[in-house]
Amino acid sequence: MRYLQNRGLAKTQDRKVWGFFGDGEMDEPESIGALSLAAREQLDNLVFVINCNLQRLDGPVRSNGRIIDELEAQFIGAGWNVIKVLWGSDWDALFARDQTNALLRAFAHTVDGQFQTFSANDGGYNRNRERFFGQNPELAALASHLSDEDIDGLHRGGHDVCKLHAAYAKALSHRGQPTVILAKTMKGFGMSTSGQGRMTTHQQKKLGFDDLKAFRDRFRLPLSDADVEAVKFYKPAEDSPEMQYLHARRAGLGGYLPRRRRAASKRLIVPPIATWGQFAIDAAGKEMSTTMAIMHMFGTLMKDATLGPRVVPVVADEARTFGMANMFRQVGIYSPLGQLYEPEDLGSMLYYREDTKGQILEEGISEAGAISSWIAAATSYSVHDLPMLPFYILLLDVRLSAYRRHYLGGGPARTRLPDWCDRGQDHAWRRRAAASGRQQPSRGIDNTELLGLRSRVRL
Repeated sequence: MRYLQNRGLAKTQDRKVWGFFGDGEMDEPESIGALSLAAREQLDNLVFVINCNLQRLDGPVRSNGRIIDELEAQFIGAGWNVIKVLWGSDWDALFARDQTNALLRAFAHTVDGQFQTFSANDGGYNRNRERFFGQNPELAALASHLSDEDIDGLHRGGHDVCKLHAAYAKALSHRGQPTVILAKTMKGFGMSTSGQGRMTTHQQKKLGFDDLKAFRDRFRLPLSDADVEAVKFYKPAEDSPEMQYLHARRAGLGGYLPRRRRAASKRLIVPPIATWGQFAIDAAGKEMSTTMAIMHMFGTLMKDATLGPRVVPVVADEARTFGMANMFRQVGIYSPLGQLYEPEDLGSMLYYREDTKGQILEEGISEAGAISSWIAAATSYSVHDLPMLPFYILLLDVRLSAYRRHYLGGGPARTRLPDWCDRGQDHAWRRRAAASGRQQPSRGIDNTELLGLRSRVRL
């Protein structure tokens, strides 16, 4: 989106990208692998919301630690703006009365596995000696005026709409950095003793009558016992403020069902092949490397007045290897910061030029990042109603182990591959063809040495 905006192809400055994740899911390397890119490019249009219920499928995310502290350190270290929503509004009065910070110290020394135990039990359990509010006289005094029901009703921040609204508003107004909201919640919130905070929550298939009544009472649903027993759905009246709000939001979002644009409203006009592929026709059977051909083809397409600005070259480093260096100077490498330094190779015709309007997406040594950018460009016809023509350059760097024989297994009982796999006559013609038909590049190595190396590698 920023690339399209900076190049003048689309107006995306008022749009946000929201990602919703679980704390356990952040263990996936793909979840956090590119955090520094978002900060480096100052993507303040990006907001992550991480639901920190402290529990994965089989147990606590960090049983003997604190996942929110860990995620906070990771995101701050990567350059993100971090907003934590830990405790609900009903804790505010207790914090105000806590003159000695006893409550903060108790929270700071409680690990996530213990928080899960507190979640799974009622207010009476948490009040008991050696439990949360019974840890010391200061905490006991803070909670002395609260009933067990009051303690049971203390919310975590992720279940408090007022706290969440404040966090979302702060995220929307922040500039210069991407934002992550770490919202502390309970797994199975409202399921009472049948599922709240319990490791078996994912296997809980249904609630009994008493559990349903507890759920109704917890959320103050206007249902009778008979309605609960019949498991009736509750739907507010059509003229209620809730329904009016929901209908207004759906109308603002364009309808009641998500939809995918199958084609852009304006199609790209493909220029005649003679304007960009004539070199292949003129070659008249002469051999040409695929690298040279594709660079020729896209280099010419990028000069087309209509299609050219919509071509998006995506490379995962090694652009010079592919002969793309001449494009550096012609169309530039995209950077939201421009170029804040004098390039080492400024005097060269192929110098490394970065520009806020640069056309090349150079993703460094990250094939996953490059293919993600390629997909984003390829689907922009649907997301932005803006058809683009991306091409992805990937160098397959194949290296041979020149001084190892072809063995399987390890240790003294290694088994050698059959002769036909290694040096048999069936493949001799391939080796001879490769040796005679390909000119080997030479840097400080003569033909005799090349021939010797060929035999060692068995080409």
